[in-house]
This record gives sequence, C-alpha cells and structure tokens, in this order.
Amino acid sequence: MRAPGWVAPLLLLPLAACTSDTEEPGLQPADEAPTSSASPSASPSASPSTAPPSPVAPSETLPPVLGPRSLPALMREDFRASRIRYGAVIEQTERYTRYEVTYRSGDLTVSGILLRPRGRGPFPGIVLNHGYIEPAYYAPGQGLAREQIALADAGFAVLHTDYRGHAGSDPAGRLSRETRLGYTRDAIHAVLALEREPFVDDDRMAMLGRSMGGGVTLNALVVAPGLVDAAVIYASVSSRYLDNVRHFVEPERPDEVAALYDALGTPRSAPEVYAGLSPRTYFDRITEPVLAHHADTDETCPFPWAVATDRALRRAGVDAQLEVYRGESHAFSFDWQRSMDRTISFLRRRLG
Repeated sequence: MRAPGWVAPLLLLPLAACTSDTEEPGLQPADEAPTSSASPSASPSASPSTAPPSPVAPSETLPPVLGPRSLPALMREDFRASRIRYGAVIEQTERYTRYEVTYRSGDLTVSGILLRPRGRGPFPGIVLNHGYIEPAYYAPGQGLAREQIALADAGFAVLHTDYRGHAGSDPAGRLSRETRLGYTRDAIHAVLALEREPFVDDDRMAMLGRSMGGGVTLNALVVAPGLVDAAVIYASVSSRYLDNVRHFVEPERPDEVAALYDALGTPRSAPEVYAGLSPRTYFDRITEPVLAHHADTDETCPFPWAVATDRALRRAGVDAQLEVYRGESHAFSFDWQRSMDRTISFLRRRLG
C-alpha cells in the first residue's frame, strides 16, 4: 500500500563514498553500498521488465543520519522493484503450489520460497522473515515452514525470503549480516517484488518475522512506513540493537563483535551509532498495526524485551498488541496453532 503524495528517497552519494574510508580490511562488502536499480528477472506470468523506483518513504523530513550504516541512511536509499524469477516446483496441493524463486535486492540476487494459493486471486500478500540460523547450514525456506503452509492454506500469497548469504542467494558482507541492514533491504525488496505478481493484491500486503526476523520486520517498518498494511512479530529480538549484540554476539561470536566494534566504534565511544541501528529510536515512523506474540518463559529472547518494545510502540502512537503465552518456549510448541489463528484473524481484519 502506498500513501498518496509520497516520493522515492534520494541516494546519499557522499555518505556512501565515505564508507570505504572507515572500514577495516575485509569489512567492505559490495552489498554495503546504497541500493541501486535491480536487474529484471522473469516470471511465468509476465515478460521481464524494470519498474520505476518504488516510493517507500514519506516526504516529510527524515531523521538525521547517525552514521553511514544506520536505519536513517537506509531510509534514504533508492529501492526498486524487480520481478520474481520462478524455479522448480517443490510441492503442489489442493490449496497451493510451492516454488523455488529468486528476486533482486539492489545489485544482489536473493533466493526464497513462494507459495501461490489455488485460484485466480488477487490474493493478499505476505513476506516472511526468518530467525537466525547459521548460514552455512541453512536450507531454502527454513525457519518458518509451519507459517508458510498455514498462511497459504488461509489464502495468502507467501514469499519467504532466505536473505542474502543464505541458500541460493548472493553472498552477504560481514557487517551486513551483523547489523541486519542487508537483511532489511532484502525484506523490503521482497515486498516490492511480491506485489508486482498479477495474482497478488498490492493493496493488501503484510510482513511477518520470527526472532531475528522480528527485528528485521521492525527495521522495515521504520525504514519504509506504508510499504505494508500490517505486521506480525513472533518471539522477537529486542528493538534496541545493543541488547542483541550483548546477548547474542558478544558471548557467541567474539570475533564478529570485535570486527563490529572496530568498524563502528564501541558502544561507549559511539552510542549514537547503536541508537541509529535500533528500530525503537524511530517507532514514531510506523504507520501499520503490529501484532506481537511472545512467551513469558522464552529461553532465547527474554520476555522483558517484548514488554519494552510494546510499551515503546504504544508511546510512539503505534496500534500495537502484545499476546503473551504462559509457559511457552521460544519455538512455540503447544500454543503455536492458537497463535496462528490469532495471526490470521488479525491479518484478515487489518487487510480487509
């Protein structure tokens, strides 16, 4: 969905140019540069074409850029829609067909899984953003398999993005992975690609993210308000970026956090950089209703994170709802069906 009167953001060329001067050796991947036009790709239903820039940011004054790798910098990038390229058919049922697909995210190719419901449509569309899975062991479409099927069965056209650096996607830069900015680009481009499919209703678009993908989803909402019409997050990471660094990266990937601090500065020396990577800093930009699911005994993403995010969303004026599951795990086992019933009801109500 696009709000009237919006225009495509301009590239910050001087900002991009300064990036290479500040990076440590080995930390200057190609996908760190501002996104340029995407190459066309083919679809069974349409010939290749290149779309004009898609407006994904409102025309009011943007927040100041706190660093070249930040959400405000991403807000100024030029996002362009590509066509989805279809690969093998993975599965056919009475309710949907599942395909291997790729799409363009700037200069990169990103793989994913697309589920098209049976019938002519147009169907509401939803992009799924999976949680953290070690890229070396990640399989296409992994992480949200249950959600893919449930949503397709409910009549949604589903695009599950693998993200850059996963499965059949182009490689990801080191900082692109740790800051999640690259993954945010991929989620935004996934929406732009899915809504171009003729069987998808581009006025009824949503996004769903689990765990790390919840953070990616919140990033996308603040970078591109109005891109979707509703969002759902499951067992999300913190909306304060530094919480995640200290909880996950410092104890589990010390080499990565050392490279991160070398490139961006430490939290003590450059607090504004980490604020600029936190979606919570920009919650006042969110225009979509947000439904959150979280267990009070989540063993991976602490429950207080969900409470803090919900409070911050509400203070910012966002239509936010937090559903709490007593005694449930991070992965959602016995209460998963109830959570999906709530999700589908919420999406149907909000998408119309």
